Amino acid sequence: MDADLFLTWVRSTGLNIAIGIFVLGTLWRLVEIYSLGRKRDLAVPRHRSGASGLHTMFRRSVPPPGMFKRSATSYVAGYVFHIGLFIIVFLFAQHIKLLQELTGLSWPGLPTQFIDATAVVTLATMLLVLAERINKPVKRFLSTFGDYAGWALTFLPVLTGYLASRHLLLPYTAMLALHILSVELLLAFLPFTKLIHVFTLWGSRWYNGNANGHKGVPV
Repeated sequence: MDADLFLTWVRSTGLNIAIGIFVLGTLWRLVEIYSLGRKRDLAVPRHRSGASGLHTMFRRSVPPPGMFKRSATSYVAGYVFHIGLFIIVFLFAQHIKLLQELTGLSWPGLPTQFIDATAVVTLATMLLVLAERINKPVKRFLSTFGDYAGWALTFLPVLTGYLASRHLLLPYTAMLALHILSVELLLAFLPFTKLIHVFTLWGSRWYNGNANGHKGVPV
């Protein structure tokens, strides 16, 4: 299959398959998670219902006291690459056009030069996060294949997108096809890896905070 045919396939059949797996897989995981049986808590709430959950959602978005000093790299790099991913995915003109085709929604994008710079910073911080995971004994011990797979599935779309945008390494058509394929792999595997936290992060924080606040645990 030549590059043109490959690009045509990933833009049509491949994309449809990936989106189908992504949507069905995500719905299945969310139903599985939110339909788990919960025993009714009969204790008298120590705080106003819901307030502790909302507090925890935002409090856990900042480093706990003293932790920033111990692991500044993890926190700074983590924030930077998550913000970078958001900018690349939702504020790049070509991505906005694709999302418009899929959803009908559109919004202004950022200049290509800014997106390219953001991609470089995002790639660098992701490599930094990986190096720290490998070099720190505790993090290395706790890391599983899923952690590295999730990192690779996130890293490759940014790398191939940058290379395609800058016309580097391979002809543009071939690199663009690889970029789209890497995104499709990310979509297909996201529901079945730890990357599902894209959808469960805020809900789980609210639930844990609300449950702890109900029991009088500091949140």
